Amino acid sequence: MAGSNSKIKLAECKMRAQLEKLSSRKENQSFICYEIKESSFEFFWHYHPEYELTYIIKGKGKRLVGNVYESFSPGDFVLLGPDIPHTWISDKKRNQNCQAIVIQFSTKFAESILQFDELKAIKKVLQKAEKGIQFTPPKKDNYLLLMQKMINEAYAEKFLLLIQLLLHLSASKSKTILTTSIKPLKGITNQHRINKVFQYVQHEYKKNISLKKAAALIHLSKSAFCKYFKRASGKTFSDYVNEIRIAYACQLLIETDYPISKIAFDSGFESLNYFNRVFLKKKKVIPSSFRKLM
Repeated sequence: MAGSNSKIKLAECKMRAQLEKLSSRKENQSFICYEIKESSFEFFWHYHPEYELTYIIKGKGKRLVGNVYESFSPGDFVLLGPDIPHTWISDKKRNQNCQAIVIQFSTKFAESILQFDELKAIKKVLQKAEKGIQFTPPKKDNYLLLMQKMINEAYAEKFLLLIQLLLHLSASKSKTILTTSIKPLKGITNQHRINKVFQYVQHEYKKNISLKKAAALIHLSKSAFCKYFKRASGKTFSDYVNEIRIAYACQLLIETDYPISKIAFDSGFESLNYFNRVFLKKKKVIPSSFRKLM
Protein backbone atom coordinates (compact mmCIF):
# COMPACT_ATOMS: atom_id res chain seq x y z
CA MET A 1 0.00 0.00 0.00
CA ALA A 2 1.17 3.56 -0.55
CA GLY A 3 0.13 7.02 0.59
CA SER A 4 1.24 10.57 -0.14
CA ASN A 5 4.46 9.91 1.78
CA SER A 6 5.49 7.85 -1.25
CA LYS A 7 5.64 11.16 -3.15
CA ILE A 8 4.15 9.55 -6.23
CA LYS A 9 1.34 11.44 -7.88
CA LEU A 10 -1.38 9.68 -9.80
CA ALA A 11 -0.42 11.36 -13.06
CA GLU A 12 3.18 10.26 -12.67
CA CYS A 13 2.50 6.58 -12.15
CA LYS A 14 0.63 6.37 -15.51
CA MET A 15 -1.60 3.63 -14.08
CA ARG A 16 0.83 0.78 -14.66
CA ALA A 17 1.63 -1.84 -12.04
CA GLN A 18 4.72 -0.08 -10.78
CA LEU A 19 7.57 -1.69 -8.94
CA GLU A 20 7.68 0.09 -5.60
CA LYS A 21 11.27 0.29 -4.36
CA LEU A 22 11.38 0.16 -0.58
CA SER A 23 15.14 0.01 -0.09
CA SER A 24 15.39 3.77 0.56
CA ARG A 25 12.89 3.45 3.41
CA LYS A 26 14.41 0.33 4.95
CA GLU A 27 18.03 1.52 5.12
CA ASN A 28 19.70 -1.34 7.08
CA GLN A 29 16.43 -2.81 8.33
CA SER A 30 14.91 -6.06 7.10
CA PHE A 31 11.38 -4.70 7.52
CA ILE A 32 9.53 -1.41 7.99
CA CYS A 33 6.38 -0.40 9.84
CA TYR A 34 4.64 2.91 9.17
CA GLU A 35 1.29 4.66 9.44
CA ILE A 36 -0.63 6.32 6.60
CA LYS A 37 -3.06 9.18 7.24
CA GLU A 38 -4.69 10.62 4.12
CA SER A 39 -7.86 12.37 3.03
CA SER A 40 -8.24 9.46 0.58
CA PHE A 41 -6.41 6.39 -0.72
CA GLU A 42 -5.49 7.13 -4.33
CA PHE A 43 -5.31 4.54 -7.11
CA PHE A 44 -1.68 3.36 -7.15
CA TRP A 45 -1.45 -0.04 -8.87
CA HIS A 46 1.92 -1.40 -7.77
CA TYR A 47 3.89 -4.40 -6.59
CA HIS A 48 7.15 -5.06 -4.73
CA PRO A 49 9.31 -8.06 -3.77
CA GLU A 50 8.42 -7.70 -0.07
CA TYR A 51 5.56 -9.24 1.90
CA GLU A 52 3.02 -6.63 3.01
CA LEU A 53 0.62 -6.52 5.95
CA THR A 54 -2.00 -3.76 5.71
CA TYR A 55 -4.52 -2.93 8.43
CA ILE A 56 -7.23 -0.37 7.58
CA ILE A 57 -8.11 1.74 10.62
CA LYS A 58 -10.30 4.31 8.86
CA GLY A 59 -11.76 4.50 5.38
CA LYS A 60 -14.06 2.64 2.99
CA GLY A 61 -13.75 1.81 -0.67
CA LYS A 62 -12.48 -0.93 -2.98
CA ARG A 63 -9.42 -3.17 -2.74
CA LEU A 64 -7.92 -4.50 -5.98
CA VAL A 65 -5.55 -7.45 -5.42
CA GLY A 66 -4.43 -9.24 -8.56
CA ASN A 67 -7.71 -9.78 -10.41
CA VAL A 68 -9.99 -9.65 -7.35
CA TYR A 69 -11.99 -6.49 -6.69
CA GLU A 70 -13.62 -6.32 -3.23
CA SER A 71 -14.93 -3.75 -0.78
CA PHE A 72 -12.91 -2.76 2.26
CA SER A 73 -13.82 -0.98 5.49
CA PRO A 74 -12.22 -0.43 8.92
CA GLY A 75 -10.75 -3.69 10.20
CA ASP A 76 -9.73 -4.89 6.73
CA PHE A 77 -6.52 -6.85 7.42
CA VAL A 78 -4.57 -8.35 4.52
CA LEU A 79 -1.24 -10.12 4.04
CA LEU A 80 0.14 -10.14 0.49
CA GLY A 81 3.07 -12.18 -0.75
CA PRO A 82 5.88 -10.83 -2.93
CA ASP A 83 5.05 -9.32 -6.33
CA ILE A 84 1.25 -9.38 -6.04
CA PRO A 85 -0.12 -6.23 -7.76
CA HIS A 86 -2.49 -4.31 -5.50
CA THR A 87 -4.09 -1.02 -4.55
CA TRP A 88 -6.69 0.35 -2.14
CA ILE A 89 -9.02 3.05 -3.54
CA SER A 90 -11.22 4.99 -1.13
CA ASP A 91 -14.74 6.09 -2.00
CA LYS A 92 -14.43 9.69 -3.16
CA LYS A 93 -18.10 10.44 -2.48
CA ARG A 94 -17.62 9.91 1.24
CA ASN A 95 -16.37 12.70 3.48
CA GLN A 96 -13.79 10.56 5.23
CA ASN A 97 -10.26 10.53 6.50
CA CYS A 98 -8.31 7.36 5.75
CA GLN A 99 -5.81 5.71 8.03
CA ALA A 100 -3.82 2.48 7.80
CA ILE A 101 -0.81 0.74 9.31
CA VAL A 102 1.52 -1.07 6.92
CA ILE A 103 4.33 -3.55 7.60
CA GLN A 104 6.61 -4.66 4.76
CA PHE A 105 9.30 -7.31 5.20
CA SER A 106 11.71 -8.99 2.83
CA THR A 107 11.84 -12.62 1.74
CA LYS A 108 15.32 -12.68 3.29
CA PHE A 109 13.76 -11.80 6.64
CA ALA A 110 11.11 -14.51 6.20
CA GLU A 111 13.68 -17.15 5.25
CA SER A 112 15.90 -16.27 8.21
CA ILE A 113 13.21 -16.73 10.86
CA LEU A 114 11.97 -19.98 9.29
CA GLN A 115 15.31 -21.59 10.11
CA PHE A 116 14.14 -21.95 13.71
CA ASP A 117 11.92 -24.92 14.52
CA GLU A 118 10.01 -22.86 17.08
CA LEU A 119 8.79 -20.57 14.29
CA LYS A 120 7.76 -23.18 11.72
CA ALA A 121 4.09 -22.28 12.28
CA ILE A 122 4.76 -19.03 10.44
CA LYS A 123 5.77 -20.92 7.29
CA LYS A 124 2.21 -21.95 6.45
CA VAL A 125 0.82 -18.42 6.66
CA LEU A 126 3.63 -17.09 4.44
CA GLN A 127 2.95 -19.81 1.87
CA LYS A 128 -0.76 -18.89 1.82
CA ALA A 129 0.24 -15.25 1.33
CA GLU A 130 1.36 -16.11 -2.21
CA LYS A 131 -2.35 -15.83 -3.10
CA GLY A 132 -3.10 -13.08 -0.59
CA ILE A 133 -4.86 -13.60 2.75
CA GLN A 134 -7.62 -11.62 4.44
CA PHE A 135 -7.72 -12.15 8.22
CA THR A 136 -10.75 -11.96 10.46
CA PRO A 137 -9.73 -9.79 13.42
CA PRO A 138 -10.93 -11.08 16.81
CA LYS A 139 -13.42 -9.01 18.82
CA LYS A 140 -10.59 -7.90 21.07
CA ASP A 141 -8.26 -6.72 18.35
CA ASN A 142 -4.77 -7.43 19.65
CA TYR A 143 -3.41 -7.31 16.09
CA LEU A 144 -4.00 -3.59 15.79
CA LEU A 145 -2.54 -2.96 19.24
CA LEU A 146 0.64 -4.83 18.30
CA MET A 147 0.99 -2.92 15.03
CA GLN A 148 0.41 0.44 16.70
CA LYS A 149 3.02 -0.39 19.32
CA MET A 150 5.56 -1.32 16.65
CA ILE A 151 5.53 2.14 15.07
CA ASN A 152 7.25 3.89 17.98
CA GLU A 153 9.36 1.07 19.41
CA ALA A 154 13.12 0.67 18.98
CA TYR A 155 14.11 -1.70 16.19
CA ALA A 156 14.90 -4.70 18.44
CA GLU A 157 11.47 -4.42 20.06
CA LYS A 158 9.84 -4.03 16.62
CA PHE A 159 11.50 -7.28 15.56
CA LEU A 160 10.11 -9.22 18.54
CA LEU A 161 6.63 -7.73 18.05
CA LEU A 162 6.60 -8.74 14.38
CA ILE A 163 7.49 -12.32 15.29
CA GLN A 164 4.70 -12.28 17.88
CA LEU A 165 2.22 -10.89 15.32
CA LEU A 166 3.13 -13.52 12.69
CA LEU A 167 2.73 -16.30 15.25
CA HIS A 168 -0.75 -15.02 16.15
CA LEU A 169 -1.68 -14.84 12.46
CA SER A 170 -0.56 -18.42 11.86
CA ALA A 171 -3.40 -19.55 14.14
CA SER A 172 -6.00 -17.00 12.99
CA LYS A 173 -9.12 -17.35 10.88
CA SER A 174 -8.51 -16.21 7.33
CA LYS A 175 -9.57 -16.61 3.72
CA THR A 176 -7.50 -16.73 0.54
CA ILE A 177 -8.08 -13.77 -1.78
CA LEU A 178 -6.88 -15.18 -5.11
CA THR A 179 -7.83 -18.53 -6.59
CA THR A 180 -4.54 -18.71 -8.49
CA SER A 181 -1.19 -16.99 -7.99
CA ILE A 182 -0.97 -13.70 -9.89
CA LYS A 183 2.36 -12.20 -10.89
CA PRO A 184 2.70 -8.83 -12.59
CA LEU A 185 3.53 -8.59 -16.25
CA LYS A 186 7.19 -7.68 -16.39
CA GLY A 187 8.39 -4.76 -18.42
CA ILE A 188 7.28 -1.15 -18.60
CA THR A 189 5.38 -1.63 -21.87
CA ASN A 190 3.21 -4.47 -20.57
CA GLN A 191 2.58 -2.67 -17.29
CA HIS A 192 1.50 0.48 -19.07
CA ARG A 193 -0.79 -1.39 -21.47
CA ILE A 194 -2.76 -3.41 -18.93
CA ASN A 195 -3.15 -0.44 -16.62
CA LYS A 196 -4.64 1.66 -19.40
CA VAL A 197 -7.36 -0.97 -19.57
CA PHE A 198 -7.80 -1.20 -15.80
CA GLN A 199 -8.14 2.57 -15.57
CA TYR A 200 -10.67 2.67 -18.42
CA VAL A 201 -12.84 0.08 -16.64
CA GLN A 202 -12.41 1.81 -13.28
CA HIS A 203 -13.77 5.06 -14.69
CA GLU A 204 -16.44 3.72 -17.03
CA TYR A 205 -17.94 0.57 -15.45
CA LYS A 206 -21.24 2.34 -14.69
CA LYS A 207 -21.61 3.10 -18.39
CA ASN A 208 -21.45 1.05 -21.58
CA ILE A 209 -18.00 -0.59 -21.56
CA SER A 210 -16.78 -1.21 -25.10
CA LEU A 211 -14.55 -4.19 -25.88
CA LYS A 212 -13.58 -2.45 -29.12
CA LYS A 213 -12.53 0.72 -27.28
CA ALA A 214 -10.62 -1.23 -24.63
CA ALA A 215 -8.72 -3.09 -27.36
CA ALA A 216 -8.03 0.14 -29.23
CA LEU A 217 -6.50 1.67 -26.09
CA ILE A 218 -3.57 -0.73 -26.42
CA HIS A 219 -3.68 -1.04 -30.24
CA LEU A 220 -4.90 -4.65 -30.47
CA SER A 221 -7.67 -6.35 -32.40
CA LYS A 222 -10.58 -7.57 -30.28
CA SER A 223 -9.51 -11.22 -30.51
CA ALA A 224 -5.86 -10.44 -29.67
CA PHE A 225 -6.98 -8.21 -26.82
CA CYS A 226 -9.13 -10.95 -25.27
CA LYS A 227 -6.18 -13.36 -25.24
CA TYR A 228 -3.83 -10.70 -23.87
CA PHE A 229 -6.21 -9.65 -21.09
CA LYS A 230 -6.81 -13.25 -19.99
CA ARG A 231 -3.06 -13.87 -19.85
CA ALA A 232 -2.46 -10.63 -17.94
CA SER A 233 -5.30 -10.77 -15.42
CA GLY A 234 -6.25 -14.43 -15.12
CA LYS A 235 -9.86 -13.86 -16.25
CA THR A 236 -11.82 -12.73 -19.28
CA PHE A 237 -12.46 -9.05 -19.88
CA SER A 238 -16.24 -9.39 -19.47
CA ASP A 239 -15.80 -11.31 -16.21
CA TYR A 240 -13.48 -8.61 -14.87
CA VAL A 241 -15.96 -5.86 -15.75
CA ASN A 242 -18.83 -7.80 -14.18
CA GLU A 243 -16.86 -8.33 -10.98
CA ILE A 244 -16.35 -4.60 -10.55
CA ARG A 245 -20.01 -3.89 -11.33
CA ILE A 246 -21.23 -6.53 -8.86
CA ALA A 247 -18.97 -5.10 -6.13
CA TYR A 248 -20.61 -1.70 -6.64
CA ALA A 249 -24.08 -3.26 -6.71
CA CYS A 250 -23.36 -4.95 -3.36
CA GLN A 251 -22.47 -1.57 -1.90
CA LEU A 252 -25.77 -0.09 -3.11
CA LEU A 253 -27.76 -3.07 -1.81
CA ILE A 254 -26.26 -2.61 1.65
CA GLU A 255 -26.24 1.18 1.90
CA THR A 256 -29.44 2.21 0.08
CA ASP A 257 -33.05 1.16 -0.25
CA TYR A 258 -33.04 1.61 -4.03
CA PRO A 259 -35.12 -0.89 -6.03
CA ILE A 260 -33.02 -3.73 -7.39
CA SER A 261 -33.85 -2.69 -10.96
CA LYS A 262 -32.34 0.77 -10.34
CA ILE A 263 -29.25 -0.78 -8.72
CA ALA A 264 -28.79 -3.04 -11.76
CA PHE A 265 -28.83 -0.12 -14.20
CA ASP A 266 -26.80 2.18 -11.91
CA SER A 267 -24.10 -0.52 -11.77
CA GLY A 268 -23.78 -0.64 -15.54
CA PHE A 269 -25.96 -3.65 -16.44
CA GLU A 270 -28.23 -3.24 -19.46
CA SER A 271 -30.92 -5.66 -18.28
CA LEU A 272 -32.29 -6.78 -14.93
CA ASN A 273 -32.32 -10.46 -15.99
CA TYR A 274 -28.63 -10.42 -16.88
CA PHE A 275 -27.79 -8.61 -13.63
CA ASN A 276 -29.64 -11.26 -11.61
CA ARG A 277 -27.85 -14.08 -13.43
CA VAL A 278 -24.39 -12.55 -12.93
CA PHE A 279 -25.12 -11.68 -9.29
CA LEU A 280 -26.22 -15.23 -8.52
CA LYS A 281 -23.11 -16.64 -10.20
CA LYS A 282 -20.77 -14.31 -8.28
CA LYS A 283 -22.44 -14.24 -4.86
CA LYS A 284 -24.31 -17.57 -4.83
CA VAL A 285 -27.52 -15.75 -3.79
CA ILE A 286 -30.00 -13.50 -5.58
CA PRO A 287 -29.75 -9.72 -4.92
CA SER A 288 -32.84 -9.54 -2.66
CA SER A 289 -31.51 -12.37 -0.47
CA PHE A 290 -28.11 -10.71 -0.30
CA ARG A 291 -29.75 -7.50 0.94
CA LYS A 292 -31.64 -9.38 3.66
CA LEU A 293 -28.49 -11.23 4.77
CA MET A 294 -26.59 -7.99 5.07
